[in-house]
Amino acid sequence: MILLAASALAAVLLMAQTPGDAAVYLTASTANVSGAGETVRFEILRWSTDEEREKLLAAWELRAGTAGAGAAKGRAGAKAGKAGVKGAPPPASAEAVTPEASLAAALEGAVTAGYLWPTSETAGYTIRYAGRFPAPDGGQRIVLITQRRLGALNQRWNPSAGIANKYPFSVIELRLNAKNEGEGWAAQAGSVKVDPAVKILAGESGQPAVFRNVRPAKQAGGAK
Repeated sequence: MILLAASALAAVLLMAQTPGDAAVYLTASTANVSGAGETVRFEILRWSTDEEREKLLAAWELRAGTAGAGAAKGRAGAKAGKAGVKGAPPPASAEAVTPEASLAAALEGAVTAGYLWPTSETAGYTIRYAGRFPAPDGGQRIVLITQRRLGALNQRWNPSAGIANKYPFSVIELRLNAKNEGEGWAAQAGSVKVDPAVKILAGESGQPAVFRNVRPAKQAGGAK
């Protein structure tokens, strides 16, 4: 009886897993950063839902009642309290929460969508948002947001041109053709803003590619 029930559950889960939900594995080479020429691997295990995207967007826009803004205010308030106890100069208002701090807090509570693995780094980067959008040429745009900024613990992701921004996360965009081949960008310099076409953050246009020779890869034998 238990075996039959387990088999029925497995069948339901298999039917729910459509081809569009399948994991995507990509490899690429870095460019226009300090550690250019390194091989990286993208493992996109799931695609974020519209609801998940909307929560992150609301956090960036500092909408009242959002989890990200609330968490960021709580941290600012805690820091203000500690500063007061130590007799430090009056801190900035705990209400002055920035969009990047609010989004960073929301990303901490978001469901993991995948990972980015650079070959030279022991620890990878957790992807908290993964969205894909069809392109007119039959290809697709893939937008990823990592919880931790690329290069947070090293200098390998510093942009070759321009001044590195200070966002605690990284926004990545891959533009692929129908064969899932192409190139990508990471907003390491400049600013990010909401792109109405995808309703999520994107980097400034005109930035040099950070990922070249993006192409499909086989599933890894084990987690790195």
